Amino acid sequence: MNDDMASIFREELRDLLESLERGLMDLKSRPEDAGLVNQVFRDLHTVKGSGAMFGFSDLAAFIHAFETAFDRVRSGKVPVTPDLIRLGLSARDEIPGLVDGTPDPEGRRDGILSALQVLTSGEVAAPPPATAAPAATEAAAPSAPSRLTFRLTGAALALGSRPELLLNELRELGAQNISADLTRLPELAGLDVDACHVGWHMDLPPAVSRGQVEDVFMFADAEWSLETAAPEPSASGLPANDDAEDAAPVVAPQAEGVASVAPVAGAASPVVRRDAPPAAAPAAAEAAATVRVPAERLDALMDSVGELVTVEARLTELARQSRDPALMATAEQVTRLAGRLRDAAMTMRMVPLRSLVARFRRLIHGLSDTLGKPVNFVVIGEETELDKTVIEKLADPLVHILRNAIDHGMELPEGRAAAGKEPEGTIELSAAHAGGEVLIRVRDDGRGMNPEVIRAKAIERGLITAEAVLTESQIFTLVFEPGFSTAEAVTELSGRGVGMDVVRRTIEGLRGRIDIESAFGKGTTVTLRLPLTLAIIEGLLVEVAGERYTLPMSSVQEIVELPADKLKPSRSGDFLDIRGHFVPFLRLRGLFNCDGIAPSEQNVVILQSGEGRVGVVVDRIIGTNQTVIKQMSKLHRRARCISGATILGDGSVALIVDVPQLVSSGRAQTEGGKEAAA
Repeated sequence: MNDDMASIFREELRDLLESLERGLMDLKSRPEDAGLVNQVFRDLHTVKGSGAMFGFSDLAAFIHAFETAFDRVRSGKVPVTPDLIRLGLSARDEIPGLVDGTPDPEGRRDGILSALQVLTSGEVAAPPPATAAPAATEAAAPSAPSRLTFRLTGAALALGSRPELLLNELRELGAQNISADLTRLPELAGLDVDACHVGWHMDLPPAVSRGQVEDVFMFADAEWSLETAAPEPSASGLPANDDAEDAAPVVAPQAEGVASVAPVAGAASPVVRRDAPPAAAPAAAEAAATVRVPAERLDALMDSVGELVTVEARLTELARQSRDPALMATAEQVTRLAGRLRDAAMTMRMVPLRSLVARFRRLIHGLSDTLGKPVNFVVIGEETELDKTVIEKLADPLVHILRNAIDHGMELPEGRAAAGKEPEGTIELSAAHAGGEVLIRVRDDGRGMNPEVIRAKAIERGLITAEAVLTESQIFTLVFEPGFSTAEAVTELSGRGVGMDVVRRTIEGLRGRIDIESAFGKGTTVTLRLPLTLAIIEGLLVEVAGERYTLPMSSVQEIVELPADKLKPSRSGDFLDIRGHFVPFLRLRGLFNCDGIAPSEQNVVILQSGEGRVGVVVDRIIGTNQTVIKQMSKLHRRARCISGATILGDGSVALIVDVPQLVSSGRAQTEGGKEAAA
């Protein structure tokens, strides 16, 4: 198998394993859901077939044993139990190693399959037949060849189906007397070149099983029937079924693309239909139109789009200076095309949070069993999309937060009962868009955080002094300091004081912010505020003391004039009355230590981040532009209220203002004003 085929198989396998794990985790909470059982069985069957097709015989054999055990669940002979889910997840974990050829010296795989065999072997015995004679006669009846008929359905040829490959596989199984069925061949005028109008009939040896035939048609949209010829009259004198050969084939309806079996009157073998139902046709067409693209190519495309946006800004500036109508018209066209290309490239980079949820469910499941803390894990808004770079860097911080929620935050069942809570705790992961940000919250209904304990630990570790005066929110943020931990003992999960400081560093590296709210005895909520994208944004260009700055347009609510009575700073803080709501505002001249005298007429840009608002005073509004975000160097990473930079059309650099930090400064100003007023 060449490298390209191997990479295609591994890509498909990754999606199938994610679907398999998600199905097993969902079955834990909905064990009676037959649809989930069928989904898990389909995933197993597809992995087995794909593995066999690509030459992974050990994988196919392992999955076959796994599938056989789970088929008893699908047939209703064995119930879904926590032990079955645990073994199923363990078996799923062994699949990547089988693909990579990782040896198994400890015999884990055989042990898992043996345990599955034992767990699923307790099927209910079928009622005994009225007499044993018919069964004995049937067993003694001589084997007869089977008659196979198949026909490709739908736009099979357009989707890449090749009938000769199917025929070759059937010949390898021993097919003989192959003949073409031309009864459905249309006139030349009505010929559809995308469809296969020819069917085939053939005889198969008695030793060929129905499962072998199903494997042949696994990846083909086809309807097929397998009929076994009636046996000759036996020596016992029992009559043979004379109507067997005249029995009309019965095509069983198929649910969700799974081959279904229906008994054929007078025949020993059923008829199987492998084509998808009409309702699934649009989904199949949509899947066929999907193209897998390596992440490196998307990154290269985004880099090129960023350069194009910069060149487009330069062209627009030249057109404005020249006043040439033809050049200005061309610049407008390029601006429109660059905007469309930017939106398309950014859309391709967006990934739903769902891609991370499966591993979090598995994490909670494992920790719940290890710590003896039953937890109901709830996910809201898993379709919320973020830039793929944000998603990639978000996994580890969320793992740390979720581990802390169940290890530190959640009580044991007896502790919850003593506090008047349900024995099973709840951890909720939610995601939602809020302007130009995505808010991701992890909420638990555990014991909450005790600010007095946190303060005492911080003083003990030398993080703060005993005289320090901190608000409750400031005390909670101490948990993100390196070396901080409230755990009494070091365990495999916590106690070393590492983890949460990494979380803060990672989130700040994504230009995001973390908020913590907690009520002692009731629970804790950790909120991550993250930008939608790290590549290109729409910006509002402003001027302050001769320097230009960019404000993200997604955070801009409105622009108002600075009242004349607000030109000079107030000792108790600067506030504006915006339609009955007091909004604090900051003077960028003072924030950035700008020299010179401010103009007599200034504007206030009202910005929003999450639920907070703040105004920023600027000298002049220049206009909007597409902003390609450039990361600051290590020398400037601690620059206050600056999140990046961008190159303008004239080649100069404008700094991008960090809105969440400005809002935090506005909140601090509000609290300071209240204290001054008191």
